[in-house]
Formats: sequence, structure tokens, C-alpha cells
Amino acid sequence: MFLASIAEFDSSHNTCFVYDETLPKMAVFKDILEFMKQSDVITSSVSLNGEDKTIITTEQLVREVLDFPDDENSPTSFPERMVKGCMLRMGYSGPLNKTNYLKPCFPKPYKFFIHSIVHTLSHRKGGYGVMIDYQMCMVTALVLNKKYNFSRIVFHYMKKNITSGSKTWIYPRFVQMMLDHAYPDLVKDEDNELLVLYHMDNESLIRLSRYHKIWPEPKTKA
Repeated sequence: MFLASIAEFDSSHNTCFVYDETLPKMAVFKDILEFMKQSDVITSSVSLNGEDKTIITTEQLVREVLDFPDDENSPTSFPERMVKGCMLRMGYSGPLNKTNYLKPCFPKPYKFFIHSIVHTLSHRKGGYGVMIDYQMCMVTALVLNKKYNFSRIVFHYMKKNITSGSKTWIYPRFVQMMLDHAYPDLVKDEDNELLVLYHMDNESLIRLSRYHKIWPEPKTKA
């Protein structure tokens, strides 16, 4: 790391940390290292033929199974000016000084696009008419064809859901994909374990079509 000579920093502050188990003194901390490594994984288990099997989910596994077009260096945010500029280019007609943007304030084609993103990739269990910060970044990435770390966002909210005390799990389709990836022969009890998800239907499309921006008529020349 190179810093300008006019700046003064405490060399012990913001130190780089490395899980280097080859260091002689690191052996003393072996147990806590295992604990610290687990903060980057989700450990769960399933019953397979009467035997408990462990499933370890990581950001990389999310990336692999869900086939997101990102990598560990992809960003999870964009500059506010870029995001709001993209929203304006998409025809947003709501207040520009708000933190979150409203789905009904976009033209119908983009409204449908945003509806799809929010319902399929959001960690929220409601409030689908509002895009929060990371959802706006997702839309910006797709519209402007930029790299974005979808995998890290999904994995982050998977972990947060576990520790939040919520009684409602999120990303059920993604969780099932992880289970099928780890254990393809896992038996499913369709009578007791089948979760029926809502699908976009004609009624959904009717609700989306109700908003229509009335563009001003062009002035006619005398």
C-alpha cells in the first residue's frame, strides 16, 4: 500500500488480517479460527435415508448453483449519480430526492421489468411497490450491462434471515436448488413439504398495466 507523504497514519490501524495457519503461533488460535471462518458460511443439515447430512452454503456456491454472471470482485453498489441517472433514463416520473424509487412511477415496460426483479431477487416479504438501494443497483446493472455481485447480495440476506429471528424463510426456490445440488437423490414428501409459490398470471399483468404515463402532446407549429 502506498500513501501520500503528506498524510500520517497509524500503522497499527486498519491492519490486514490473514488466516495463515502456517504461522507457528497461529496454532494457539485454531479453535477461534474455525469459528471465524464459519461467519462466511451457512451450515445446515438434511435427513437422507435416515442419516443427517451437512450442507455448507457459501457465496461461491450461490454463484455456482444459481449461475449468476458475477464474480467475487463484482461490486455491490454504484455511485448514487449513476443509479438515479439510470432511473431517469428509464422514464422515472416520481420525486428525485427520495432514497427509494416507486415502481408505479415508471413506464409500463420498465414497470414490468422492475416487478420481475423485485419479486424474484428481493429479500423482502412485502412492499413490492418500492425499490430499495440494492434493488435499484440491480436494475441499473442490468439496464446498463454492468457487473454486479448478485451472489453476494443473496448470500448476505440468507445469513441475515437466519440470525434475525424471523419465522419466515426467504429465497425458497434458491434453497431448494442448493439442496438438489448437494443431494440430487434427496426424497421430497410432496404431501407435507411441498411449497406452492405464486406465479405471475394474467391478473398480475392487469395490475401492472393500469399505470400509463400520459406524455405531453407535441406543440404544433403555426
